[in-house]
Amino acid sequence: MEIFEKCKNTRIAYFKKGEIIIEAGAEADEFGFILEGSVQSIKWNATGKMIIITMVEKGGAIGVLLAASPGRVSPLTVQATRDTTVMMVAYNKILTPCDENCINHKTMLQNFITLVAEKGLELHERINCLLEPTVREKILNYLHKISCEKKSLSFSIPINRNIMAEYLNVERSALSRELSRMKKDGLIDYERSYFVILKWPCSAYV
Repeated sequence: MEIFEKCKNTRIAYFKKGEIIIEAGAEADEFGFILEGSVQSIKWNATGKMIIITMVEKGGAIGVLLAASPGRVSPLTVQATRDTTVMMVAYNKILTPCDENCINHKTMLQNFITLVAEKGLELHERINCLLEPTVREKILNYLHKISCEKKSLSFSIPINRNIMAEYLNVERSALSRELSRMKKDGLIDYERSYFVILKWPCSAYV
C-alpha cells in the first residue's frame, strides 16, 4: 500500500457505516485500500438472503479484480461496516506514468499483479469455506484462517456471532449449538470474540 501512497494519482474517499462503496451491477475503474474502518462484500441469493462473501479490515484492498477487468460489472456490493476511509487508485493510472513522472510506477504495477493473485487465492479459500458440508467444518475453516493470519492458536475474531453466522452462511442458532459442542468436545475454548484452539480434528488444519 505504501508504494501507491507515493503516487499523485490517488484520492481519499470517506464512507459512513452502511454506505455503498461499490454497487452490484456497476462498473469500476478504481480499486482501493482501507486506511481506516472496515467493509464487506455482499450478494443476495434467489430467496433474498444476504450472503457475506468477504470482509476487509484496515490495510486490505477492495475492487482489485473488478478494476483489472474493464467493461465488467461488479457481481457484488461493497459496503462500509464502520465509518471508513479509502485511498482510491485509478487502474489506468498505474499503467502509464503520472504527470510527476513518478518513478514508482513499475513497482506499483508489480504490486498490483501481486494483489490480483492474492485476491484470487482469497476467493478460492472463501469458496472452500462456503462449500464445507457441515457447520463444524465451516467454523473450523474460518478459525483456521484467522489463526494463520494471527500466527497464534489464541486470538480475537473481528466479528460478532450474528455476522459470523452470516459470513458462514448458517443459522445463528446452529452456529451457537455447534460452538458449544466443539467446546464440549475439547476442540476450542472461547469467551465472546476470544478463541483458543485446543486441538485440530485432522491433519488438514495443522
